[in-house]
Amino acid sequence: MIRFAAGRLTSLVISLIVASIVIFAVIEVIPGDPAAFMLGVNARPDTIAALRAEMGLDQPVIQRYFAWVAGMLQGDFGTSWTYKTPVSDLIADRIWVSLPLAIYALALSTLIAFPAGIYAASRRGGAGDTAIMGATQLGVAIPNFWFAMILVLIFAINLRWFSAGGFPGWDNPFQAIKSLTLPAIALALPQAAILARVMRSSLLDMLGEDFIRTARAKGLTQRQALWRHAVRNALIPVLTIIGLQFSFLLAGGIIIEQVFFLPGLGRLIFQSISARDLIVVESVVMLLVFVVIVVNFLVDLAYAAVDPRLRTKS
Repeated sequence: MIRFAAGRLTSLVISLIVASIVIFAVIEVIPGDPAAFMLGVNARPDTIAALRAEMGLDQPVIQRYFAWVAGMLQGDFGTSWTYKTPVSDLIADRIWVSLPLAIYALALSTLIAFPAGIYAASRRGGAGDTAIMGATQLGVAIPNFWFAMILVLIFAINLRWFSAGGFPGWDNPFQAIKSLTLPAIALALPQAAILARVMRSSLLDMLGEDFIRTARAKGLTQRQALWRHAVRNALIPVLTIIGLQFSFLLAGGIIIEQVFFLPGLGRLIFQSISARDLIVVESVVMLLVFVVIVVNFLVDLAYAAVDPRLRTKS
């Protein structure tokens, strides 16, 4: 297990190095001068040059890259050119919206998908299976931002059960969770549809294995064989999907945060791109990439814990 974890950890470090180079390079090739953009079209060249020097844009690219990486390793993500605030403070403020939203959405997705997938697999070919697969097909096809607007129309405007947007903060936890409910549902349902289909497919594969037939031959009922043997082994591919979904929910909620006016990381990236605050963009994106890679690393370890064969192959 230690050798397996060490190999995955090495892969994680290499992935982070490559990701940092790619992110920094992509930001560098974006056309336009941030200093000129911030000062406007009537700015004098010497004023632009002074601002470039203040922002560190007059330094060589390699030097700026290593300074950026060294700062991140020490927890210093730089200072926002627009907000005149350390990027780490901006991230600390926004992460307490995006992270609970992602966890909330993932919990809803899992609570919906597991029973649906298991029920569909146990009723293969029946009316229940057909209904669930039809619903999941619809869930995969509908864009989450369109579904978010439908939720706002029904539950915020017509029924007035929830607010249409905004976040009141965590001083009142009930109101905070309530404000995240509609965004979490909008994010969760498409992911639940995917997860339910994967759960059903994986479980059907397990139900056709020899060890399930052996368990039935020893006197176990179909339900007992399903819950005691099939479900645990079917979780291996499902763990991968859950890990990827968490990464997507944390990093991919930009549109949902815009729809509900949530002050999260996604909206911060959108606002920073609009203002060409590139230090914020590259730092937040690098942080999200780090989270994605770490989550995948933890999923690999969970894989090895569930399936010992993976530990012997490394």
